[in-house]
Amino acid sequence: MSHPSHHADPHAASAPTGATFVLVLVHGAWAGAWAWAGVAARLRARGHRVHVPTLSGLGERSHLPGHVIDLDTHIDDVVNEILWNDLDGIVLVGHSYSGFVVTGVAERIASRIASIVYLEAFIPEDGQSFADLATWMDPSVPMTPVPPSSPGDYLRESDRTWVDAKATPQPTGSFTQKLRVGGAYRDLPKKAFVLATGWDGPFAQALQNARSTPGWSAYEIDCGHDVPVDKPDELVAILEACA
Repeated sequence: MSHPSHHADPHAASAPTGATFVLVLVHGAWAGAWAWAGVAARLRARGHRVHVPTLSGLGERSHLPGHVIDLDTHIDDVVNEILWNDLDGIVLVGHSYSGFVVTGVAERIASRIASIVYLEAFIPEDGQSFADLATWMDPSVPMTPVPPSSPGDYLRESDRTWVDAKATPQPTGSFTQKLRVGGAYRDLPKKAFVLATGWDGPFAQALQNARSTPGWSAYEIDCGHDVPVDKPDELVAILEACA
């Protein structure tokens, strides 16, 4: 049974009246396509074409052997979702860890991307890995356990319970592999950063950089880090603006 707060509410957003878009939504670490369920349903109800790949080794793909999965695998997951479905002019959205993934996708197929959105996401430098930023993690284990959640991490405690039940360990190779960044994302037509202001996260500088850099848009949303779960309606409005 679906979690009730993630159903699309037909009254939450009016039917689309303007252009429709193609969006590729990439989830963060320890998650899966399930994390985007509420947002994807709302976007589809408004007429948009939405693809939500689950990264290898996670969610419904957690049966795959994690020790052979690295960051390149996750980039391949998204690139192939785009190529095999003949997607073009897309809005590419990366949440949290997947700032690394979408940056890598832009290096590979920038011509397919019309807009890139970093949602509470890391924007990596050349030669950087997620483990370089998350220094608390143990790079020697093949799978990184799900970090424990705490009361108050979500606006609704029922959402925290739902997420905890679905989260799966992350292949550590996706955290430790360093990304080669030539800067292709900077040349995309539209770029945006979305900051969640309801927690003390590491992304305040990224928001300031977006505000002060031509070609970027900056947005704030009052909720915790897991924006697609906490504030799906508000996020849909932002993603439409980013398109």
